[in-house]
Amino acid sequence: MTTSTAAALNDKAWARWTALALLAFAMFCSYIFMDILSPIKNLLQETRGWDSLAFGTMQGSETFLNVFIFFLIFAGIILDKMGVRFTALLSGAVMLVGATINWYALTDAFCNEANPLYQWFNTHLNHIPVFDDLGVSPFYEGMPASAKFSAIGFMIFGCGVEMAGITVSRGIVKWFKGREMALAMGSEMALARLGVATCMIFSPLFATLGGEVSVSRSVAFGVVLLMIALIMFVVYFFMDRTLDRQTGAEEEKDDPFKISDLGKILSSGGFWLVALLCVLYYSAIFPFQKYAVNMLQCNISFVAPAADSFWASPSATVVQYLIMLVVAAAAFASNFQRNKVMKASLMALAVAALVGYCYMGYMSQSAAAMFAVFPLLAVGITPILGHYVDYKGRAASMLVFGSLLLILCHLTFAFVLPQFKDSTAISVTIAYVTILVLGASFSLVPASLWPSVPKLVDAKIIGSAYALIFWIQNIGLWLFPLLIGKVLDNTNPEVAQGLANGTLTPEQAAVSYNYTAPLVMLASLGVAALVLGLILKVVDRTKHLGLEEPNITPTAATEEAEVVAAEE
Repeated sequence: MTTSTAAALNDKAWARWTALALLAFAMFCSYIFMDILSPIKNLLQETRGWDSLAFGTMQGSETFLNVFIFFLIFAGIILDKMGVRFTALLSGAVMLVGATINWYALTDAFCNEANPLYQWFNTHLNHIPVFDDLGVSPFYEGMPASAKFSAIGFMIFGCGVEMAGITVSRGIVKWFKGREMALAMGSEMALARLGVATCMIFSPLFATLGGEVSVSRSVAFGVVLLMIALIMFVVYFFMDRTLDRQTGAEEEKDDPFKISDLGKILSSGGFWLVALLCVLYYSAIFPFQKYAVNMLQCNISFVAPAADSFWASPSATVVQYLIMLVVAAAAFASNFQRNKVMKASLMALAVAALVGYCYMGYMSQSAAAMFAVFPLLAVGITPILGHYVDYKGRAASMLVFGSLLLILCHLTFAFVLPQFKDSTAISVTIAYVTILVLGASFSLVPASLWPSVPKLVDAKIIGSAYALIFWIQNIGLWLFPLLIGKVLDNTNPEVAQGLANGTLTPEQAAVSYNYTAPLVMLASLGVAALVLGLILKVVDRTKHLGLEEPNITPTAATEEAEVVAAEE
């Protein structure tokens, strides 16, 4: 066992950034699956009979076990007791199992009247004792069998993906504490969120490949990627084990977790403010992502390109995705260039590629391809924000600014975009700008909020602290997809009526919703986040939590070293 910190693997930049890349790619794959059905909501209504309530209920099921069976709390305890390596492998396996169930639920093999399992789901799980009484059941009478079974798979996947989320956060703290932690967390989330863009572009492509609609093909694509994610966690396992052998770290044995330690977390006012800010931010973004493509379809008059044109071909999709990668790579790499000419060149390339991407999205008349720009600006600015927080601080102030942008974007979608529905060029331009700004506002969360948690709790219970925040966050992620679906159905009764009397086809009904009420609801979450952000700034100033202070203080580190040397 070595005692030389100079020899530790995390002291080597290439090693810690390689570890980060493994974790980020695994989360990239999980983000793809998380929203794999979002861009094909209309196809689910056409082929599987899922209305907005069924879609929202199924999407909300992802967090059901985490919230109501407290699995996420147990996941935090497992993380603190068993460590990053074990929990990473466990989360990868759980995600894969849930995703496989989700895929089978949407196949023709399952959705067959002759299938006994299909018949069982048709006639069961309509009434769940206790949960029905509380009004939080993940199923309801009349819910399509495929949606019920898919929800079960999504619940299991949700346990794995949220466990992976807290594990990755803990892993980054382990590898980057005292170094570029905010930059690392921001970079990981920025790269992982490219999964959203990938999902938006390729999910519709696989669902309609060959001219035949099959929603299960999209899910199969996600399952394959989760297999790759599990491989990434396996490789990380060996890197992390090497690090512990070098440093002699035994986090599970030397400083064991105790249930009583949770009281230290729950008694922190700063922790509660950060946790509530997190749930408000994420509730205003992730549930929106699940409906965003359909919202654009309902508010922009798209005209499908000719079936035999380049813009309607899979080749256009592939080219557009390659251009998107150029945008992301150039914008991200520009943050690490010291040469001003190279930095400016990369930024110019990113901007030019982004304009080209947007043009292709307009020409292909694809709402999914349009919303895929959501993470692109974030990829470029999240490392900048993370670097700023590392060296300058101001994390709480960034959260306030992010709240203002959040409010502005949702109100623009609610009231401005519908006014230009008949002018495709104008409405597409407004949508692109608003989506990019919304993605940028969301990038403030990983760059400023997550790195603040280690300042609020002891190091040995960071895993449980992240788990509690994720659990609180999951309440919103369960509730708001369901609420959006209910609000859509209740404020658009003419859609269900049109389907019933035959005046609307399923294809027409899927793009006939008025999204004003759900968007105002999401904007109100931004208002609440703004208020809490201002309160957090006051609390930070009075209680000296250090949220506005930089993560890296070279002067303070030098002074501390001098004191230690003098004492010796």
